[in-house]
Amino acid sequence: MLAEALASATVVQTQLERCDARIAEVAEHLRRLAPQVALTVARGSSDHAASYFAYLTMQQLGLPVASLPMSVVTLQNSPLQVRGQVALGFSQSGQSPDLVNSLQTLRERGATSVALVNAEDSPLERACQYSLPLCAGPELSVAATKSFIATLSASARLVAHWQQDPALLEAGLALPGQLREAAAQDWSLAIEQLRDCQRLMVIGRGAGFAVAQEAALKFKETSAIQAEAFSSAEVRHGPMALIDAHYPLLVLAPRGVEQAGLLQLAEDMRQRGAKVLLAAPADIPQRNLTLSSAAHPGLDPLLATQSFYVMAAGLAEARGMDPDQPRHLSKVTRTH
Repeated sequence: MLAEALASATVVQTQLERCDARIAEVAEHLRRLAPQVALTVARGSSDHAASYFAYLTMQQLGLPVASLPMSVVTLQNSPLQVRGQVALGFSQSGQSPDLVNSLQTLRERGATSVALVNAEDSPLERACQYSLPLCAGPELSVAATKSFIATLSASARLVAHWQQDPALLEAGLALPGQLREAAAQDWSLAIEQLRDCQRLMVIGRGAGFAVAQEAALKFKETSAIQAEAFSSAEVRHGPMALIDAHYPLLVLAPRGVEQAGLLQLAEDMRQRGAKVLLAAPADIPQRNLTLSSAAHPGLDPLLATQSFYVMAAGLAEARGMDPDQPRHLSKVTRTH
Protein backbone atom coordinates (compact mmCIF):
# COMPACT_ATOMS: atom_id res chain seq x y z
CA MET A 1 0.00 0.00 0.00
CA LEU A 2 2.71 2.48 0.96
CA ALA A 3 4.83 1.79 -2.12
CA GLU A 4 1.83 2.16 -4.42
CA ALA A 5 0.69 5.34 -2.69
CA LEU A 6 4.17 6.82 -3.10
CA ALA A 7 4.05 5.94 -6.81
CA SER A 8 1.16 8.37 -7.37
CA ALA A 9 3.39 11.22 -8.54
CA THR A 10 4.93 9.03 -11.24
CA VAL A 11 1.49 7.75 -12.21
CA VAL A 12 0.13 11.27 -12.67
CA GLN A 13 3.17 12.25 -14.73
CA THR A 14 2.64 9.21 -16.96
CA GLN A 15 -1.04 10.07 -17.30
CA LEU A 16 -0.18 13.61 -18.39
CA GLU A 17 2.27 12.33 -20.99
CA ARG A 18 0.25 9.42 -22.38
CA CYS A 19 -3.41 10.29 -21.91
CA ASP A 20 -3.86 14.06 -21.90
CA ALA A 21 -4.55 14.32 -25.62
CA ARG A 22 -7.19 11.61 -25.34
CA ILE A 23 -8.80 13.35 -22.36
CA ALA A 24 -8.91 16.56 -24.39
CA GLU A 25 -10.63 14.75 -27.27
CA VAL A 26 -13.34 13.35 -25.00
CA ALA A 27 -13.79 16.76 -23.40
CA GLU A 28 -14.28 18.31 -26.86
CA HIS A 29 -17.00 15.77 -27.61
CA LEU A 30 -18.74 16.54 -24.33
CA ARG A 31 -18.54 20.26 -25.03
CA ARG A 32 -20.28 19.68 -28.37
CA LEU A 33 -22.81 17.34 -26.74
CA ALA A 34 -23.73 20.01 -24.15
CA PRO A 35 -25.57 17.62 -21.78
CA GLN A 36 -28.02 18.97 -19.24
CA VAL A 37 -27.00 16.45 -16.58
CA ALA A 38 -24.20 13.98 -15.93
CA LEU A 39 -24.58 10.62 -14.18
CA THR A 40 -21.76 8.89 -12.31
CA VAL A 41 -21.71 5.15 -11.71
CA ALA A 42 -19.22 3.65 -9.25
CA ARG A 43 -18.66 1.85 -5.96
CA GLY A 44 -16.16 2.08 -3.10
CA SER A 45 -13.10 4.25 -3.61
CA SER A 46 -14.15 4.85 -7.20
CA ASP A 47 -17.44 6.31 -5.98
CA HIS A 48 -15.49 8.70 -3.75
CA ALA A 49 -13.50 9.74 -6.81
CA ALA A 50 -16.80 10.24 -8.64
CA SER A 51 -17.89 12.50 -5.78
CA TYR A 52 -14.83 14.68 -6.39
CA PHE A 53 -15.60 14.76 -10.13
CA ALA A 54 -19.19 15.74 -9.37
CA TYR A 55 -18.25 18.63 -7.12
CA LEU A 56 -15.60 19.97 -9.48
CA THR A 57 -17.94 19.68 -12.47
CA MET A 58 -20.79 21.45 -10.73
CA GLN A 59 -18.45 24.14 -9.38
CA GLN A 60 -16.52 24.77 -12.60
CA LEU A 61 -19.07 23.99 -15.32
CA GLY A 62 -22.41 24.49 -13.58
CA LEU A 63 -23.53 21.08 -14.83
CA PRO A 64 -25.68 19.09 -12.36
CA VAL A 65 -24.17 15.69 -11.55
CA ALA A 66 -26.01 12.78 -9.91
CA SER A 67 -24.70 9.49 -8.54
CA LEU A 68 -26.80 6.71 -10.03
CA PRO A 69 -27.86 3.80 -7.77
CA MET A 70 -27.01 0.84 -9.99
CA SER A 71 -29.89 -1.28 -8.73
CA VAL A 72 -32.27 1.16 -10.45
CA VAL A 73 -30.84 -0.13 -13.72
CA THR A 74 -29.74 -3.70 -12.98
CA LEU A 75 -32.55 -4.85 -10.68
CA GLN A 76 -35.45 -2.45 -11.27
CA ASN A 77 -34.86 -1.94 -15.00
CA SER A 78 -36.27 1.56 -14.60
CA PRO A 79 -37.02 3.47 -17.84
CA LEU A 80 -34.44 6.21 -17.29
CA GLN A 81 -34.67 9.12 -19.74
CA VAL A 82 -30.98 9.71 -20.51
CA ARG A 83 -30.82 10.41 -24.24
CA GLY A 84 -28.40 13.25 -24.93
CA GLN A 85 -26.88 13.12 -21.44
CA VAL A 86 -23.52 11.73 -20.31
CA ALA A 87 -22.89 8.74 -18.01
CA LEU A 88 -19.45 8.13 -16.54
CA GLY A 89 -18.28 4.88 -15.01
CA PHE A 90 -15.37 4.95 -12.54
CA SER A 91 -13.44 1.79 -11.69
CA GLN A 92 -10.02 0.31 -10.99
CA SER A 93 -10.71 -3.14 -12.45
CA GLY A 94 -13.72 -2.42 -14.70
CA GLN A 95 -15.08 -5.90 -13.98
CA SER A 96 -18.07 -5.63 -11.65
CA PRO A 97 -21.17 -6.83 -13.55
CA ASP A 98 -23.53 -4.20 -12.13
CA LEU A 99 -21.21 -1.40 -13.18
CA VAL A 100 -20.65 -2.81 -16.66
CA ASN A 101 -24.33 -3.60 -17.21
CA SER A 102 -25.41 -0.16 -16.02
CA LEU A 103 -23.15 1.65 -18.46
CA GLN A 104 -24.17 -0.68 -21.29
CA THR A 105 -27.86 -0.07 -20.59
CA LEU A 106 -27.45 3.69 -20.31
CA ARG A 107 -25.60 3.67 -23.62
CA GLU A 108 -28.39 1.69 -25.26
CA ARG A 109 -30.89 4.27 -23.98
CA GLY A 110 -29.03 7.11 -25.65
CA ALA A 111 -26.52 8.36 -23.11
CA THR A 112 -22.94 9.08 -24.11
CA SER A 113 -20.90 6.68 -21.96
CA VAL A 114 -17.38 7.30 -20.69
CA ALA A 115 -15.21 4.88 -18.68
CA LEU A 116 -12.47 6.11 -16.35
CA VAL A 117 -10.81 2.76 -15.70
CA ASN A 118 -7.35 1.56 -14.77
CA ALA A 119 -7.29 -2.01 -16.10
CA GLU A 120 -6.71 -2.14 -19.83
CA ASP A 121 -9.19 -3.93 -22.10
CA SER A 122 -11.70 -4.37 -19.28
CA PRO A 123 -15.41 -5.18 -19.72
CA LEU A 124 -16.25 -1.61 -18.64
CA GLU A 125 -14.02 -0.16 -21.33
CA ARG A 126 -15.71 -2.32 -23.96
CA ALA A 127 -19.17 -1.32 -22.71
CA CYS A 128 -18.57 2.43 -23.17
CA GLN A 129 -18.22 4.65 -26.20
CA TYR A 130 -15.18 6.41 -24.76
CA SER A 131 -12.51 5.22 -22.37
CA LEU A 132 -9.98 7.27 -20.41
CA PRO A 133 -7.18 5.03 -19.10
CA LEU A 134 -5.90 6.02 -15.66
CA CYS A 135 -2.35 4.81 -16.34
CA ALA A 136 -1.83 3.68 -12.73
CA GLY A 137 -0.47 0.28 -13.73
CA PRO A 138 -1.06 -2.94 -11.79
CA GLU A 139 -2.18 -2.38 -8.20
CA LEU A 140 -1.34 -5.28 -5.89
CA SER A 141 -2.53 -3.94 -2.55
CA VAL A 142 -6.21 -4.62 -1.91
CA ALA A 143 -6.68 -1.02 -0.74
CA ALA A 144 -6.66 1.28 -3.77
CA THR A 145 -4.27 4.24 -3.55
CA LYS A 146 -2.49 5.29 -6.74
CA SER A 147 -5.53 4.39 -8.85
CA PHE A 148 -7.71 6.65 -6.68
CA ILE A 149 -5.36 9.61 -7.07
CA ALA A 150 -5.08 8.84 -10.78
CA THR A 151 -8.89 8.97 -11.04
CA LEU A 152 -8.97 12.37 -9.35
CA SER A 153 -6.24 13.60 -11.68
CA ALA A 154 -8.04 12.35 -14.80
CA SER A 155 -11.29 13.86 -13.54
CA ALA A 156 -9.67 17.25 -13.01
CA ARG A 157 -8.06 17.14 -16.47
CA LEU A 158 -11.38 16.23 -18.08
CA VAL A 159 -13.13 19.16 -16.38
CA ALA A 160 -10.26 21.53 -17.22
CA HIS A 161 -10.29 20.58 -20.92
CA TRP A 162 -14.09 20.59 -21.00
CA GLN A 163 -14.17 24.12 -19.58
CA GLN A 164 -11.00 25.14 -21.48
CA ASP A 165 -9.71 26.60 -18.22
CA PRO A 166 -6.06 27.62 -18.67
CA ALA A 167 -5.43 28.05 -14.92
CA LEU A 168 -6.65 24.56 -14.05
CA LEU A 169 -4.84 23.04 -17.02
CA GLU A 170 -1.56 24.71 -16.08
CA ALA A 171 -1.95 23.77 -12.41
CA GLY A 172 -2.34 20.12 -13.35
CA LEU A 173 1.12 20.07 -14.90
CA ALA A 174 2.66 20.82 -11.50
CA LEU A 175 0.88 17.98 -9.72
CA PRO A 176 3.64 15.33 -9.84
CA GLY A 177 6.10 17.48 -7.91
CA GLN A 178 3.44 18.65 -5.48
CA LEU A 179 2.35 15.06 -4.79
CA ARG A 180 5.94 14.23 -3.82
CA GLU A 181 5.90 17.18 -1.43
CA ALA A 182 2.58 16.08 0.05
CA ALA A 183 3.91 12.54 0.59
CA ALA A 184 6.70 14.00 2.71
CA GLN A 185 4.37 15.84 5.11
CA ASP A 186 4.79 14.64 8.69
CA TRP A 187 1.48 13.19 9.85
CA SER A 188 3.03 10.97 12.55
CA LEU A 189 0.94 12.74 15.21
CA ALA A 190 -2.15 11.12 13.69
CA ILE A 191 -0.58 7.66 14.03
CA GLU A 192 0.23 8.37 17.67
CA GLN A 193 -3.25 9.66 18.53
CA LEU A 194 -5.23 7.07 16.55
CA ARG A 195 -3.16 3.97 17.36
CA ASP A 196 -5.74 2.71 19.88
CA CYS A 197 -8.79 4.28 18.27
CA GLN A 198 -11.96 2.21 17.78
CA ARG A 199 -14.31 4.84 16.35
CA LEU A 200 -13.73 8.02 14.43
CA MET A 201 -15.41 10.78 12.43
CA VAL A 202 -13.76 12.22 9.34
CA ILE A 203 -15.09 15.66 8.45
CA GLY A 204 -14.82 17.51 5.16
CA ARG A 205 -16.88 19.67 2.84
CA GLY A 206 -16.96 20.63 -0.81
CA ALA A 207 -14.46 18.85 -3.02
CA GLY A 208 -12.64 17.84 0.16
CA PHE A 209 -15.60 15.73 1.27
CA ALA A 210 -14.52 13.09 -1.25
CA VAL A 211 -11.22 12.83 0.67
CA ALA A 212 -13.13 12.44 3.93
CA GLN A 213 -15.17 9.61 2.38
CA GLU A 214 -12.05 7.89 1.09
CA ALA A 215 -10.24 8.34 4.42
CA ALA A 216 -13.13 6.81 6.34
CA LEU A 217 -13.12 3.78 4.03
CA LYS A 218 -9.36 3.33 4.39
CA PHE A 219 -9.63 3.52 8.19
CA LYS A 220 -12.16 0.67 8.00
CA GLU A 221 -10.27 -1.40 5.42
CA THR A 222 -6.73 -1.15 6.71
CA SER A 223 -7.05 -0.39 10.45
CA ALA A 224 -10.46 -1.88 11.35
CA ILE A 225 -11.61 1.46 12.80
CA GLN A 226 -15.33 2.22 12.67
CA ALA A 227 -14.88 5.49 10.81
CA GLU A 228 -17.65 7.55 9.26
CA ALA A 229 -17.40 10.54 6.93
CA PHE A 230 -19.64 13.57 7.33
CA SER A 231 -19.93 16.98 5.76
CA SER A 232 -19.24 19.65 8.38
CA ALA A 233 -22.72 21.02 7.62
CA GLU A 234 -24.32 17.65 8.41
CA VAL A 235 -22.51 17.06 11.70
CA ARG A 236 -24.75 19.60 13.44
CA HIS A 237 -27.86 17.81 12.12
CA GLY A 238 -27.56 14.75 14.35
CA PRO A 239 -24.11 13.11 14.32
CA MET A 240 -22.83 15.72 16.80
CA ALA A 241 -24.82 13.91 19.50
CA LEU A 242 -22.20 11.12 19.37
CA ILE A 243 -19.32 13.45 20.22
CA ASP A 244 -18.27 13.50 23.84
CA ALA A 245 -14.99 13.94 25.71
CA HIS A 246 -12.02 12.39 23.88
CA TYR A 247 -14.10 11.43 20.82
CA PRO A 248 -11.63 11.43 17.90
CA LEU A 249 -12.26 13.58 14.82
CA LEU A 250 -10.10 14.12 11.75
CA VAL A 251 -11.11 17.45 10.21
CA LEU A 252 -9.85 18.15 6.68
CA ALA A 253 -9.83 21.89 6.01
CA PRO A 254 -8.10 22.77 2.74
CA ARG A 255 -8.40 26.19 1.09
CA GLY A 256 -11.75 27.40 -0.18
CA VAL A 257 -15.01 28.95 0.92
CA GLU A 258 -15.76 25.89 3.08
CA GLN A 259 -12.63 26.28 5.19
CA ALA A 260 -13.98 28.84 7.67
CA GLY A 261 -16.86 26.57 8.67
CA LEU A 262 -14.53 23.59 9.06
CA LEU A 263 -12.18 25.57 11.30
CA GLN A 264 -15.10 26.76 13.42
CA LEU A 265 -16.40 23.21 13.77
CA ALA A 266 -12.97 21.98 14.85
CA GLU A 267 -12.81 24.69 17.52
CA ASP A 268 -16.35 23.95 18.73
CA MET A 269 -15.56 20.25 19.04
CA ARG A 270 -12.37 21.00 20.95
CA GLN A 271 -14.46 23.05 23.37
CA ARG A 272 -16.61 19.96 23.88
CA GLY A 273 -13.50 18.00 24.82
CA ALA A 274 -13.24 16.01 21.58
CA LYS A 275 -9.82 14.86 20.40
CA VAL A 276 -9.56 16.86 17.18
CA LEU A 277 -6.90 16.38 14.53
CA LEU A 278 -7.15 19.40 12.26
CA ALA A 279 -5.49 19.08 8.86
CA ALA A 280 -5.08 22.48 7.22
CA PRO A 281 -2.58 24.50 5.17
CA ALA A 282 0.51 26.02 6.74
CA ASP A 283 -1.12 29.44 7.24
CA ILE A 284 -3.61 28.01 9.77
CA PRO A 285 -1.81 28.19 13.15
CA GLN A 286 -4.24 25.91 15.00
CA ARG A 287 -3.62 22.98 12.64
CA ASN A 288 -2.24 19.66 13.91
CA LEU A 289 -1.42 18.26 10.46
CA THR A 290 -0.23 20.26 7.46
CA LEU A 291 -1.95 20.10 4.09
CA SER A 292 0.04 20.94 0.98
CA SER A 293 -1.49 23.43 -1.44
CA ALA A 294 -1.65 22.87 -5.20
CA ALA A 295 -1.32 25.51 -7.90
CA HIS A 296 -5.15 25.54 -8.09
CA PRO A 297 -7.46 25.06 -5.07
CA GLY A 298 -9.48 22.49 -7.03
CA LEU A 299 -6.47 20.16 -6.93
CA ASP A 300 -5.86 20.42 -3.17
CA PRO A 301 -7.88 17.22 -2.50
CA LEU A 302 -5.28 15.16 -4.41
CA LEU A 303 -2.50 16.40 -2.15
CA ALA A 304 -4.56 15.81 1.00
CA THR A 305 -5.23 12.26 -0.14
CA GLN A 306 -1.51 11.67 -0.77
CA SER A 307 -0.55 12.78 2.75
CA PHE A 308 -3.36 10.73 4.25
CA TYR A 309 -2.40 7.51 2.45
CA VAL A 310 1.15 7.59 3.82
CA MET A 311 -0.21 8.05 7.33
CA ALA A 312 -2.88 5.36 6.89
CA ALA A 313 -0.30 2.75 5.89
CA GLY A 314 1.77 3.59 8.95
CA LEU A 315 -1.27 3.54 11.24
CA ALA A 316 -2.29 0.06 10.09
CA GLU A 317 1.18 -1.29 10.83
CA ALA A 318 1.21 0.48 14.21
CA ARG A 319 -2.03 -1.37 15.03
CA GLY A 320 -0.42 -4.70 14.09
CA MET A 321 -2.35 -5.07 10.80
CA ASP A 322 -1.30 -5.72 7.20
CA PRO A 323 -2.63 -2.83 5.10
CA ASP A 324 -2.01 -4.81 1.90
CA GLN A 325 -4.29 -7.70 2.83
CA PRO A 326 -7.34 -6.47 4.80
CA ARG A 327 -9.39 -9.30 6.22
CA HIS A 328 -12.42 -10.51 4.26
CA LEU A 329 -11.57 -8.31 1.25
CA SER A 330 -10.26 -8.97 -2.27
CA LYS A 331 -8.84 -6.67 -4.92
CA VAL A 332 -11.59 -7.19 -7.47
CA THR A 333 -15.16 -7.00 -6.15
CA ARG A 334 -18.05 -8.23 -8.31
CA THR A 335 -21.60 -7.23 -7.40
CA HIS A 336 -24.88 -7.55 -9.29
